Amino acid sequence: MNLGRSIRINKCGVVILGLLFMCILYYLWNSNGANGASYAFSKNPNEINLRKLLIGSIQAAQHGGFEVVAVSKMRDLHEQSKGKTKEGANNPVTDADYRSNCVMKNGLLRIFPKLKVISEEDDRQEQCAEVQLFDLDPTVLPESVTVPDERVNIDDVDVWIDPLDATQEYTERLHEYVTTMVCVAVKGVPTIGIIHNPFTMKTTWAWRDRALSESLANLKHDADVKHPTIIVSRSHAGAVKEQSKQIFGENAQVISAGGAGFKVLQVIQNNATAYLHTTHIKKWDICAGDAILGAIGGRMSDLHNENIVYHRDTPALNPSGLLATALTETHEAYIKRIVESKRFVR
Repeated sequence: MNLGRSIRINKCGVVILGLLFMCILYYLWNSNGANGASYAFSKNPNEINLRKLLIGSIQAAQHGGFEVVAVSKMRDLHEQSKGKTKEGANNPVTDADYRSNCVMKNGLLRIFPKLKVISEEDDRQEQCAEVQLFDLDPTVLPESVTVPDERVNIDDVDVWIDPLDATQEYTERLHEYVTTMVCVAVKGVPTIGIIHNPFTMKTTWAWRDRALSESLANLKHDADVKHPTIIVSRSHAGAVKEQSKQIFGENAQVISAGGAGFKVLQVIQNNATAYLHTTHIKKWDICAGDAILGAIGGRMSDLHNENIVYHRDTPALNPSGLLATALTETHEAYIKRIVESKRFVR
């Protein structure tokens, strides 16, 4: 054997290896893989994959819920007051609000660094250091649900998060009212909504015109508007009860509950025909519910029958109340009565 003979390179083999390497890169580029790093391989860094954002948003709501439950087991919630609401009720905040906000907001921003996230609470870094963030896990979507890939300009996307809805009820240990919520708005339109109850571990989500969670798939709603059941906030139930009787008639039943997310779910689950709120309300409280109702054929509007816009350049406060129903026909009938009553004239 001549050890000095030069090694011949098989050009065909090199070509095959090169093609194989390119195939691997192409797969990574287009992969819907389980980790957030795949976002970096987007063909256009100014676009965002809404399927991945749906997955991340579901995880954000659920992981925020873990923090809410964990703090609830502590002896001291470290409750503070942010002042009074317009109705005169206490507006509390707890460690659970801040810790949930940390994991929800920072978790989404770690995966989607250019994402615009609007949250009810500001981060507190000393508490953020204690929470564990998450990577994308597509298994949060059941195999029975088909979710398409769709990319949009990331500058058109605003994400509204409520890290703990119904904080007052949370401090009272009324955990059935508590939710964590994420809403994806595209060009100001509520498009993806997630409402998660951390104490029952039930997650309800919808992507308008694209996909629904299994809990929404087979729901049926009755268009009967002659027997209104109106759900309202606990903080001003007395005033709204009287107004509802005058608008919808003496046969109207009025029930009170905490949490905007919970009240929307009651409408979705046929426990109420409408959710009525007569004063101002923040958009992170209602965006997720607005998206879900729109996806199942319902509608949420302000009390002047105008759609609520969830764009970063609009105020976070919706000053004109809301009416939410699971059917557009019900909404049309009820809003007509409200407008004719002239109770909420500008």
